[in-house]
Amino acid sequence: MPEAPVAREQNQATTAHAKQRAKIVFEADKEQPSAAPESKPATDPVAADKPEPPHSDSEDLAETGEPDAQEAAIPPELLIGNPEPKKSRAGRNLPAAIGVGVVLLGVVLGGLFLYEPLLVFAVTVLSGIGCWEVARATTHAKTAVPQVPLYLASIMLPVSAVLGGVEALGFSFVACILVALLFRLMEGLKGAVASVMSSVFIISWIPLLLSFALLMLEGENGQWLIATILLLAVANDTFGYIVGVLIGKHPMAPKISPKKSWEGFGGSMLGSMIIGACAMVFWLDMPWWAGVILAFFTTIAATTGDFAESMVKRELGIKDMSNLLPGHGGIMDRLDSVLFVIPLGYLISHLLAWSVAVF
Repeated sequence: MPEAPVAREQNQATTAHAKQRAKIVFEADKEQPSAAPESKPATDPVAADKPEPPHSDSEDLAETGEPDAQEAAIPPELLIGNPEPKKSRAGRNLPAAIGVGVVLLGVVLGGLFLYEPLLVFAVTVLSGIGCWEVARATTHAKTAVPQVPLYLASIMLPVSAVLGGVEALGFSFVACILVALLFRLMEGLKGAVASVMSSVFIISWIPLLLSFALLMLEGENGQWLIATILLLAVANDTFGYIVGVLIGKHPMAPKISPKKSWEGFGGSMLGSMIIGACAMVFWLDMPWWAGVILAFFTTIAATTGDFAESMVKRELGIKDMSNLLPGHGGIMDRLDSVLFVIPLGYLISHLLAWSVAVF
């Protein structure tokens, strides 16, 4: 049976529309042929003179859930669309994040088990970059922080921890604070209080806390203790991320960190306890319950560290400390939980070793 005139005209219109889109030719000033598809009435007189922009299939699907009749009749090979790439629910580039994490892990493990000065160098570099990121971020609050004392502390504190232990670390910390005070007073008194307090905060937050990792090298199995503490920090982030993405519904602190949920916190706690128990038994030759206790406190410390950095970033009005690490943000966006875990892990591990020896 011959096609009806109306059906033939519709087929011709559809074919012409497909070819026109495939060639991406939009001629607004020329008169459209009679076989061109019927255009939508323009509500804006200026928009009526402009060519129709390329249309994506995803727009129809987003609005109605189904493609329109004309889109369904166009062969798939002639369709031209630019759908947006899907983003992770966590809001970060996972392949890049994993790659950066593997590199950092390799450097730390190399310093722990192959060449100890590499670990000291890594702590020094991470401290310096972290200080630079935070000092740079404080400019959003109109606070200028002298950076020379920060870099001095990033070198002196780790080296003092390795060479002289806790006493040398404390002496170097006080000395760096005094240097920061002198540097700021040389620039005048205006804004000096906020600047000095910011310097004290940055030195205490980054070089001092990171240097506790090097204090652990003093004792027996120090490398394995550091590896256990770092593994617990990684387990906290990993299990919390997985459980939070899958079933996280109840935010812990919506105004500080909306993506952190109680479900994710529970996943962090349970996963860290399992990892801690195994690490204590196989790495440190201690009872499993010591690993559970250590994991309990380190999970709380890691979560507190996450919230602390989130509060700082919200106070400064920034999303990330920097964009140095693809998929991660800045160095401080990776060290936020580790900075609180290391000193607490150092203290708890010593208490556990004492309790095991006594009881």
